[in-house]
Amino acid sequence: MGGFYGVNGKKLQRQYKDQLSDFKTWEQKPHAKQWLIFPENIGRYLSIDETALSRGELYTIITNKKAKGKKGCIVAIFSGTKVEPIIEQLLQIPAKKRAKVKEITLDMANSMKTIARKCFPKAIQVTDRFHVQKLALEALQDIRIKHRWDAIDMENEQIKQARLKQKSFTPKTFDNGDTKKQLLARSRYLLYKAPSNWTENQYQRSKILFEHYPDIKLAFKLTQRLRDIFNKAKSVEVAYTKLAHWYKDVENTGFKAFNTIANTININYRSILNYFINRSTNASAESFNAKIKAFRSQFRGVKNIEFFLYRLTTIFA
Repeated sequence: MGGFYGVNGKKLQRQYKDQLSDFKTWEQKPHAKQWLIFPENIGRYLSIDETALSRGELYTIITNKKAKGKKGCIVAIFSGTKVEPIIEQLLQIPAKKRAKVKEITLDMANSMKTIARKCFPKAIQVTDRFHVQKLALEALQDIRIKHRWDAIDMENEQIKQARLKQKSFTPKTFDNGDTKKQLLARSRYLLYKAPSNWTENQYQRSKILFEHYPDIKLAFKLTQRLRDIFNKAKSVEVAYTKLAHWYKDVENTGFKAFNTIANTININYRSILNYFINRSTNASAESFNAKIKAFRSQFRGVKNIEFFLYRLTTIFA
């Protein structure tokens, strides 16, 4: 943009930082690298999540859902995810303000739950449904990947044996032209989607995949049933019953990865069931994280964390 007006971009940025903005006199500058708090932005519905600002360094961010990712959405930003210093700073906010919070959405990290419980004691904790579904999808993909490695090992062994016999090797293909290795690799994306969203090619590939790998078919059905519970259950009671049946079916499969998910859901079932009260998700926090990444890429990374946070909070806090 600076080049369009015949101004050197780096020089303009330096002048903005040193002269045009109030960055040097910014009252939060002394502690900006550790924490930033804006108590005036606290609302009834909050989200808490973590994101990477620079070089993979994680920051914990609390946002106000009502602001919808615009001015006034940032409630607090903390360097790292360590619980004690975050709680220490949040407790500096008057209890009356913190008591305003009625609901807070988060993931299944114990650190997030502890922060929410101690700093916003009157708020209902809601585990984000998409984090739960993501665990199930990862377990499904884990089964597919194991079969893929087996297929690669088998094909490598067949190639080796063919070479020892001085013969050429041509792998067998299915009706859609995929080899076993290709079938497992190319099935990745269709397993993320509901069957109603499959293309004709994906439908054909799924039919072959499920015929040859019944465990993948069973795992896929489990992930779809979990998705349907979140989509279709109309009350906490109905969801509780359906999750209990789902949990029992998972135990019967013997899938280690899915048993881990089922146990995780069992441990966090109260906050997971709270989703069915207002059907709240952490989508606003994820959306804000995307905005931070776009903001970061626009300025070609984060060279000065303090100045980056100053610009970020100037726009969003």
